[in-house]
Amino acid sequence: MRIFADIDDLAAAVGETLGPGPWTPVDQRRVDLFADATDDHQWIHVDAERAASGPFGGTIAHGYLTLALLPALVGRLYHVEGLRMGVNYGLNRVRFPAPLRVGGAVRATATIVGVSPVEGGAQVVVSVTVHSDSGGKPVCVAETVSRLYPGADG
Repeated sequence: MRIFADIDDLAAAVGETLGPGPWTPVDQRRVDLFADATDDHQWIHVDAERAASGPFGGTIAHGYLTLALLPALVGRLYHVEGLRMGVNYGLNRVRFPAPLRVGGAVRATATIVGVSPVEGGAQVVVSVTVHSDSGGKPVCVAETVSRLYPGADG
């Protein structure tokens, strides 16, 4: 875990790659809960018996579940002290080059692409690559955009 003293310290690290972080398991329960939350119950995600004979040899996580894990995965790579809050502002690009088999685990690496001032804080662009423990191509590659606002830690 890399600790940055403040936004200026983070800005000085543009171009730096952080990670990889620790592994995070992705089990069928997590996938099923995500399916319930999003009403996406496609058989490749939730029907283990049917998926076993499908194109992936078992159930796979939703791409958007992998994407939803980014705040936690990146949060294990770095922390900026002295923030009042940070908010997700959006994404510049997202791809899912390979499926994430359920029962596996993921971890991320992140490269700080840019830090620029915005009213009351800073906008941070980070390129994130998520790999599964099965190796091969990444399961997610995304460029995230966040807004950080200084103030009391919290």
